[in-house]
Amino acid sequence: MKDGYVRCGCAVPEIKTADCEHNASQIIAAVKEAAANHCSLLTLPELCITGSTCGDLFFSKTLIDGASKALTRILSETADLDIAFICGIPLSYSGRLYNCAAVCCKGKVLGFVPKKNCSALSDNTEARYFADFREGFSDLINGFDAYMGNTLFCCTSTPDFTFGAEIGNDLTSLHSPSEELAAEGAVIICNPSATAEIIGSSAYRHNAVQAQSGRLACAYIRTESGNGESTQDMVFSGHSLICENGKLLAERKPFSKGIIYSDIDTELILSERRKTSFPSPDGHLPHIYFDMNIPESDLCRRIDPMPFVPSDKSALNERCEEILAIQSSALASRLNHIGAKSAVLGLSGGLDSTLALIVTVHAFDMLGLDKKGITAVTMPCFGTTKRTKSNALILAEAYGTSIREINISASVRQHFADIGHSEDVHDVTYENSQARERTQVIMDIANMTGGIVIGTGDLSELALGWATYNGDHMSMYGVNASVPKTLIRHVVAYEAERAGGKLSEVLRDILDTPVSPELLPPSEDGTISQKTEDIVGPYELHDFFLFYTVRYGFSPKKIFRLAKSAFDGAYADETILKWLRIFTRRFFTQQFKRSCLPDGPKVGTVTLSPRGGWLMPSDASAALWLAEFDEI
Repeated sequence: MKDGYVRCGCAVPEIKTADCEHNASQIIAAVKEAAANHCSLLTLPELCITGSTCGDLFFSKTLIDGASKALTRILSETADLDIAFICGIPLSYSGRLYNCAAVCCKGKVLGFVPKKNCSALSDNTEARYFADFREGFSDLINGFDAYMGNTLFCCTSTPDFTFGAEIGNDLTSLHSPSEELAAEGAVIICNPSATAEIIGSSAYRHNAVQAQSGRLACAYIRTESGNGESTQDMVFSGHSLICENGKLLAERKPFSKGIIYSDIDTELILSERRKTSFPSPDGHLPHIYFDMNIPESDLCRRIDPMPFVPSDKSALNERCEEILAIQSSALASRLNHIGAKSAVLGLSGGLDSTLALIVTVHAFDMLGLDKKGITAVTMPCFGTTKRTKSNALILAEAYGTSIREINISASVRQHFADIGHSEDVHDVTYENSQARERTQVIMDIANMTGGIVIGTGDLSELALGWATYNGDHMSMYGVNASVPKTLIRHVVAYEAERAGGKLSEVLRDILDTPVSPELLPPSEDGTISQKTEDIVGPYELHDFFLFYTVRYGFSPKKIFRLAKSAFDGAYADETILKWLRIFTRRFFTQQFKRSCLPDGPKVGTVTLSPRGGWLMPSDASAALWLAEFDEI
């Protein structure tokens, strides 16, 4: 197993009701196919050895004995395969019949997991045949020396590969077995099921499985029975799902064919559990240990190159609306708390300050305040281009805010003279002097108007330390502090879609403008010469690195592997590695800027606020992380 990935699958064999030998052949074929595709854990449907629709044939000893013989054959013909699999079988024990999931590996039954809650709605349901399971026991069960009960299955050579099983609608029962399994350490929950397909059932199933995987911070695999079940009264669709931590990884649509696979990220799941108040195991569940080789292979799951940005248009619009609501509500609360009716921000004509102005306008609308109380200050200097200055003025006018244009060139030149710095030397002092002068100007205007300075810096800049300390790094309330650059672009685009006329036009032109601090003189043709992404790297890469560094604590080696998959064809491996190294180094060395951030609203799960979002010493060493690059 590499980087914590375990390939899991769902198979729906085409069975014949009550024909155990035929069904065994189909199961064996599915297991062999899955093993050939590097699958380590395969879930087959509930009662798939007999079929779940055998009716009163379940009372027949011939059928029960035939199922046991079929399982023996399945074990024999899969003994040389490195794969664990789960298939459904009826088992008779001590005068009762149980609906069980047989957990098998390398020719042995590791254990039988009985269904806990058999429905008792009518004489035609499974309660007519199967007993509810209550207590575990270990004995010879239909000739198999295996424990029967709610059990944890643990791979000795790969401890993170720990799974359990529950059957069918045990998932939706009160105190479901999966809750106990997850609390005891199961990373993966398998659910062999045989639920009839009716209108709306696939959507309900989808929501239930996805929600359970998120609630229990686990991977959840559910496989429904399909072709071959009796259609006398019901239809079975073979609908199957693989979810991880609240997200759908793979789905076999109802009435489709084929085995589905996905790579479960056990490291992601365990990272999520470490960050939450996940219960500690008390060790009361039996642990059954087994061993097998977990093969390494290329990832078969999609890695989203934009983890902060929903891929679905409707979901993206909802996300943008929610972000704007959080930001503007937070700012409105702060203004109301301090009794301020004025706000000041530096408006550059770039994305960040544009979003800050949008948020401030929305906050003033919430409070019923005159938008003339918002002072948008554009402060041209050596690097300002005609395009950005014009866009800043048009934007402020379109929103109906107050506008001030203050050219800071003379002030900065005076500062150069005071400290003995040549204007011809375009170094960090040359750049930062402009940023700090701008901050001084808007701070003083805020004092004059009785307002507060609205910060414009975003999450991506904070991660890289791409801000001038006590310059654009500082404000009285930073509304963008937990919104990454890749998402800011979409929030501004969302506002542009809702706006009309000149406002929409200027917002779209701002979206088309290269990201730049505009601290170096423009090119000869008057266009921006200093492009941020040429200096620190593409923000889409850095936001990807940021997400997996902070959200899940992944290592540089694993992040590199994920990035190669996510950006395949967009960036060369060498390019990704270069910017990942730079991100890692800057992330550590620039923590001191994040340790003294102004207040700002938390928007998502990834934030770098020192007040609970991200706690890191400013002098932490990056040696361990940087050393990994020598191993890539």
